[in-house]
Amino acid sequence: MQELRQTRKLTQVRMAKELGIGQDGVSKLEKLADLMISTVRRTVEAMGGSLSLVGEFPDRDPVVLSGIADVGPDPKPTGRRHTQVHA
Repeated sequence: MQELRQTRKLTQVRMAKELGIGQDGVSKLEKLADLMISTVRRTVEAMGGSLSLVGEFPDRDPVVLSGIADVGPDPKPTGRRHTQVHA
């Protein structure tokens, strides 16, 4: 992720702003060896790109995988939970 960010000539501070996290969060993401696909997708999109996943097999043409880790709208907070006690 760091190499991709640097190739795009973006700073960690700029990426943090685009992702809505702190610069230290970007630094931590770049050090992780195993990222969730949704995190990679969100990061690539913050850089102005799009993520495609392709499965490659020896006996057929490559298959573009779609709908994996599509990021929908952030869930809205539901507010405070109230517990009802029945007597």
